[in-house]
Amino acid sequence: MARKAKVLVVEDYPIVRRGLVSLIAGQEDLTLCGEADSAEHALETIGESKPDVVIVEIPVKGANAIQLIKDIKTRCPESHVLVLSRHDESLYAERTLRAGAEGYVMKQEATETLLAAIRQVLRGDIWVSEDVAKRMLQKFVDRRSPGLVSPVDALSDRELAVFEFIGRGLGTRQIAAKLDLSVKTVETYRAHIKRKLGLKNATELVQHAVHWVQSEDAG
Repeated sequence: MARKAKVLVVEDYPIVRRGLVSLIAGQEDLTLCGEADSAEHALETIGESKPDVVIVEIPVKGANAIQLIKDIKTRCPESHVLVLSRHDESLYAERTLRAGAEGYVMKQEATETLLAAIRQVLRGDIWVSEDVAKRMLQKFVDRRSPGLVSPVDALSDRELAVFEFIGRGLGTRQIAAKLDLSVKTVETYRAHIKRKLGLKNATELVQHAVHWVQSEDAG
């Protein structure tokens, strides 16, 4: 018998996680090697289980998803990473691929799509939606700016991480601890974010970040 591919599930909602676990358990070519409910737990588990593919749901409790993907690839380079997200793929898909993920699936997709994505990244191929594939190909062929879907798209990965944590109610020192940065560096990122988004002060930054996080979570 061929060896079953080992899958690690990273999802902080127990009901959703159990659904993914059951889905994996029902496949003849896949086997669950672990499950985690936070970024810290995921990095602990991956060292022990050495999964063939890690399904990472974003947002991730306790960390920025982009950084978690980078940490997974550093900790276990041979593991494939497949992102499962409710966030707008026009903003996050390319960022996660640049961070090291091999696939991006929206959570509203059918289970058959998720299984197809898992098997495709296990073969060493990339999985994205047709819209994302067209957008990436267009950027490769035509270097002219296609226009930003959202001003937030102008933020770097680090700036986006800081922006998301601001929207989730964390202060500068808490964000610095989360991202292993100095307070001064976080303050610099905050200044860059305000400039890029055209915000006048810290109050507008917090309001804008909270609104963005709420809209992303609702999506």
